Amino acid sequence: MTSIQKTMPKPLFILAPMDDVTDTVFRQVVHDCAPADLYFTEFVNVDGLMSPGRANLLKKLQFTAQEGPLVAQLWGLNPANFEAVARQIIDGTIAREVGVEASNFVGIDLNMGCPAKSEVKNGACSALIKNRPLAKDIIEATLRARASIGDRNSDFMVSVKTRVGFSEIDLSWIEFLLGFELDMLTVHWRTRKEMSKVPAHWELAEQVVAMRNRISPTTKVVGNGDVMTRQQGLELANQYSLDGIMIGRGVFGDPFVFADSSPWQDWTKQQRVELFIKHVELFATTWD
Repeated sequence: MTSIQKTMPKPLFILAPMDDVTDTVFRQVVHDCAPADLYFTEFVNVDGLMSPGRANLLKKLQFTAQEGPLVAQLWGLNPANFEAVARQIIDGTIAREVGVEASNFVGIDLNMGCPAKSEVKNGACSALIKNRPLAKDIIEATLRARASIGDRNSDFMVSVKTRVGFSEIDLSWIEFLLGFELDMLTVHWRTRKEMSKVPAHWELAEQVVAMRNRISPTTKVVGNGDVMTRQQGLELANQYSLDGIMIGRGVFGDPFVFADSSPWQDWTKQQRVELFIKHVELFATTWD
């Protein structure tokens, strides 16, 4: 267990990665309202980062030292590129490249759950549920990158975010992932086929936690899907003995969703407009 894992609160509340949403500007606005315990970047393609198009993708990894602990979420198909990019993230190369000298990411998350049609068609993200040999190579390449950097980065977290199956629920996939003794496993309680069209299958959390306890006791299990308030997240974490809760769309309804007691419902229209203006102005400043 890394020191990062030991110092994290339980349950851990995490802002979910949402492409074209959770950029550095969005994360800063949420952090100023009510800090999450951990943040994820938008997902960024390792194959693109190792190509001439690198500069166009680095903006997805842009961050500031004022944000909370940040995990870089990666996707792609080439294990060698995962290993190369992971090294660059862990040793601070990419942080320096986006202009941050005094801070770095705290972890890498491998996206094996995004259900988007284009990514799945290419065999990436949730399509890896059906391609375990490639998933294995990608995970091992990332772990190898961490090991190659040395003891000074042994606390750097490696995690996976996924779903409970592709066309149908298949917990052997979760069992397979736990075999790598990841630092954290985030499970969206739907299959890829279900997208977000049905209620999340939170009842599966009990089986997954029992599986974790048997296979990889130090792996933190985080649940994701349909959590709209912190209180709801606390109740689910307590009910199923989860280590954390990831919230995505819930933050759209309440930017203070991570607060113990949210003031959002009592805010006036003017207060809300001022927050929206702050977001727009910070966006314009950040992205010119």
